Amino acid sequence: MTILLYDLVGRDEGRPFSPHCWKATMALAHKGLDASTAPTRFLEVPAIEGGVSKTVPVIRDGDKVVADSFTIALYLDEAYPDRPTLFGGEGGKAMARFIERWSQLTIHPYVTTAAVVDLHAMQDEENASYFRQSREQRLGKRLEDIVAARDAGLATFRAALEPLRSMLSYQPFIGGASPLFADYIVFGALQWARIASPYKLLEDSDAVAQWFTRCLDLHGGLGRKVSAAA
Repeated sequence: MTILLYDLVGRDEGRPFSPHCWKATMALAHKGLDASTAPTRFLEVPAIEGGVSKTVPVIRDGDKVVADSFTIALYLDEAYPDRPTLFGGEGGKAMARFIERWSQLTIHPYVTTAAVVDLHAMQDEENASYFRQSREQRLGKRLEDIVAARDAGLATFRAALEPLRSMLSYQPFIGGASPLFADYIVFGALQWARIASPYKLLEDSDAVAQWFTRCLDLHGGLGRKVSAAA
């Protein structure tokens, strides 16, 4: 049975950009599960599956509906234990929780700074209005004022990735010799930036950029099926 993933898109349905939906997309591929997507725009999210969640991703697997990328990953490991694990045990789950908070506190704020105007431009008129109003209310600044700080913050952002950079000098993936859900958490954040904005977050020689390239190649190059922003 094919699993349905509600995936966040803008004007172009072929350019899903949500970091959290990318986590779920990679998790489904990791498990080798057949999946289809329901392209969903911001204002359509509250109607998904009768209003089950205020955010995406959401999946439907038969009569089971699951929301939240981490919860989805836990569900997939429990429901399909015969397929490759996303966590490698309880320790892997604990590690992934730490990586998720680190990513959301370290990577997400800077990607927002760097790409928020580009993300706004990806939306249709109605959703662009919602995006501007909600983000400016949340962040307390005009989108244009937010993105104006990205050059000044770039060096600090790159330096903040040093723990990940150092770890990748010992192993090719956060999960070790092969990726786990922890990799998909950070991948989702950088894929969000790659799809939304041409702004260069990392030098090509950076170990984090090289790890990201390895992740783009996973599962038959799944991450490359959406091109980088031009």
